[in-house]
Amino acid sequence: MSNDVLVVVEGRDGRLKKSAIEVATAGRALADATKGRVVALVLGHGVTNTADLGRHGVDAILTLDGAAFARYASEPALDAVLAAQAKVAARVVLFSASVAGRETSPALAAKIGAPIVADAIAVAVEGDAIVAKKPKLAGKVTATVVVRAATVVVSLRPNVVVPKEAPRTPTTETLAVTTRAPRILLKDVVAPTAKEIELTEADVIVSGGRGMQDARNWSLVLDLADALGAAHGASRAVVDSGWRPHKEQVGQTGKTVSPKLYVACAISGAIQHLAGMSSSKVIVAINRDADAPIFAAADYGIVGDALAILPIFAQEARAFLKK
Repeated sequence: MSNDVLVVVEGRDGRLKKSAIEVATAGRALADATKGRVVALVLGHGVTNTADLGRHGVDAILTLDGAAFARYASEPALDAVLAAQAKVAARVVLFSASVAGRETSPALAAKIGAPIVADAIAVAVEGDAIVAKKPKLAGKVTATVVVRAATVVVSLRPNVVVPKEAPRTPTTETLAVTTRAPRILLKDVVAPTAKEIELTEADVIVSGGRGMQDARNWSLVLDLADALGAAHGASRAVVDSGWRPHKEQVGQTGKTVSPKLYVACAISGAIQHLAGMSSSKVIVAINRDADAPIFAAADYGIVGDALAILPIFAQEARAFLKK
């Protein structure tokens, strides 16, 4: 087994996803500690900006360019990662904890008999061990997981790593692998509108809860999100009420996010919601109930009616950002 780090990066619509640079940065730090290389496996179709990986510390790039990788499918992705790991024999295999990463990383670990740390918020090398930190108990505590094994699989939560440049001139090689046909076929994709931002990759998120009172008031959440250039999310109660689609749900049964700024509008702060956003860098809470649990997690709190506060917030945000 080598001291190399294999980072599995995803492409979409011909471009690397934002998470690709994050796992490359994390991989570089691990490889520096073990005196190994960073090898990136690019899963995508027609990805044109792989040079960004070299700027962020990748020494070698393995590409698999084909229609089978234009959109994620579990069987081709797993076959590709298995082939890459057989070639690299990496000490650490690092994924982003995206939809694809959450599915492929445990499947890889099972196939190669390796331990896995899922949804980590930090990973490092300490002596002969890989040490990762991850939220536990719905985000109420952070566990330190120490793994001593020949190979360790880690999925890293998006937005927890600040990309850092560490320029390299990577070699590029096409990985030859025969992949299985997927058992589930993707027939159609409904693309988001130009203004929609993927929640798990957003730097700023504005979320609303049941305290918005009615679906007709949701325009206030969308307007503040537009003013801040943010993605917009929702609590489970909002989604269950049919006000917003499930893809916008933040929480234990929705998406886990780690933005730089999370604005919680009329969200009480149930533990299920906190589990999905407690690792946000800065949390601003707006709620008329001064005893709402969300204030215990917030860095800044505004006690008041969100329906009255949000228009002022959006107006001030636009005025500030114009300066």
